[in-house]
Amino acid sequence: MPTLLIFIRFVDGLNERIGRTVSWIALAMVLVQFLVVGMRYVFGIGSVFLQESVIYMHGTLFMVGAAYTLVHNGHVRVDIFYREASPRRKAMVNLVGVFLFLLPITFLVWIVSEPYVAQSWAIREGSKETSGIQGLFLLKSMILVFAALMSLQGLALAARSVLTLLGRPAPEHGDGPVQDGI
Repeated sequence: MPTLLIFIRFVDGLNERIGRTVSWIALAMVLVQFLVVGMRYVFGIGSVFLQESVIYMHGTLFMVGAAYTLVHNGHVRVDIFYREASPRRKAMVNLVGVFLFLLPITFLVWIVSEPYVAQSWAIREGSKETSGIQGLFLLKSMILVFAALMSLQGLALAARSVLTLLGRPAPEHGDGPVQDGI
């Protein structure tokens, strides 16, 4: 069981650090969008590079930040019985959810997108606009980062659920025990 605890703490910590880091992209997005609008309507100047940068930041923020959201139980739930359930029942729902939904979907995302990303890297794909960002292959790579981080966090959630079902204390993270998930 110490191995599970180490794994949970490592993955939670990793996604916590990554999530806190990429959260600053939201501020950058607002500032760049404000700049784009100001340049366009005040000075009559357009910038494809800046407009595309907002898209890149948005994609990165959501793809890389999804696992951070899972750490903090921020994803939408459809289980109306979950909120009032006992910790054991929540652990069972989380365990089933991880292996029935989360991991198969992230695996499918990886399998389908890996050739797409590899092809983009092979040609160092860039913007179709000459003044755009010539790093589309980097943005497409965020799909694989998403699948990897979500899979890791799903496994950490499953490990936490196993500990709960075995009656062992699960490690706390952030502002309380992170036993809720998917």
